Parts: sequence; C-alpha cells; structure tokens
Amino acid sequence: MFSVDLHSHSRFFHGWRGRPTRYDPIGLKLNGVFAKLRGLDGFAVTNHDYAYSAEGDFPTIPGNEVTTTEGHVLVVGPNPPRRTEPNALTPGELVDLAHERGCATILAHPFRNSSARNSGAAFDAVELNGKNTEHIARTRRLAEELGLPLVGGSDAHYPFEIGRAYTEIDAPDLSAESVAAAIREGRVEPVVKLSPLDELLDEAYTRIHARKQWLDPEPTAQGQKSDD
Repeated sequence: MFSVDLHSHSRFFHGWRGRPTRYDPIGLKLNGVFAKLRGLDGFAVTNHDYAYSAEGDFPTIPGNEVTTTEGHVLVVGPNPPRRTEPNALTPGELVDLAHERGCATILAHPFRNSSARNSGAAFDAVELNGKNTEHIARTRRLAEELGLPLVGGSDAHYPFEIGRAYTEIDAPDLSAESVAAAIREGRVEPVVKLSPLDELLDEAYTRIHARKQWLDPEPTAQGQKSDD
C-alpha cells in the first residue's frame, strides 16, 4: 500500500489564465521535501494542460490537469498528453485519449467551477479535493451515484500544501502503470488529513473560490455558468 497525492502543481502561480503551466524544477524539488515530511510515498505532478516526466529526489507520477470544455479532469499514468489546449476537448474525448495512452482519468474538484460531473464521460475515479473539504459529503454521494471509486488529492500550489489530501493505493509498486491500473480498478482509498494551518487555509480557499466563481466563472460546454 502506497500513500500518493494525486493532484499537485510544481508552479506556485498559474501565470496567464488559459495558458499551460509548465515545468518548474525548484517547485518540484520543494514539493518532494514536504511530501517526505508528510509521510507520502509519492505524488502526481498535474500542472494545468502540461505534462512532463521528472526524475528527482522523490517519486513522482506523470500527470496533466486538463481544462476540458466542462471543467478540469486529471490524467495520471505513464503517458499523459504532454500539452492540451484549454477548452478544446470534451470530457468524453479526453477520457478516450487518456485510456488509449494507458492512463487513468479523475474528475477533479467536481463542485468547483465544473459541470463535467454531468457529462456522462466514463471517468475512472472522483476526487476528494484538499482545497474543498466543504464538498466532501456531496462528493462522496456523487461517487456513489456514478459508481466510481474516490481518490484524494491536495491540489497543492505551494509545497506546504502537499499531502493534506492523498490516496492509499493498493499496487505492487509506484510505477505510473501500476498507479493508473489501481485507480482504474478501484484499489484506492482517499484520505483527508488537515493540519491546523490547512484548516485555516481551507476556510480562506472556500471564500476565495466562491468570490472567483462569482466574478469569473469557468464556462460549461454550453457556455453557461457552473451551478456550484
């Protein structure tokens, strides 16, 4: 059994809206330091619309947080699409592409600026997001309705956020192939483990995301505002 954070970013800031966030070796190294302190065995590197394989001092799994036409979807595995154009792929198209590449797909933060949960796409798992613990009960119900396993990811943008949510993965090793297979087969269990600082930040994130959504919501496939 391995403890893996399946949603992290190696850049502290996104940069320009709608553009991929690329490789940052310093951020990645710092994430590894804090992941080790948190007792993790590895983490997936899921920058926005940009994937890369990085060999560092701590085990990492390639990933991409893809901006689909209906919200963000995580692709994790041995060969995620290296670059994706924001709002170019539907959730279903992305799932098909990810599966062709031996990867697993995860419905990320399903109740934050996203309608992908209603797309009918054949996701492999649903995420309990470390920034949105107020959505835990709703997310659990959603996963049950969709008949999908739950995973955990911190959605860390700063190194100290790594591991506040993660996934216990029943896999023979930490290879990207084994991790993707375990997600697809449901051999996963989410864990949310907030420190006192995380709990304070969680309240702040709730207010910030509510404000951002009101000011600048992400469009759904029909060009409408998200309802959560």
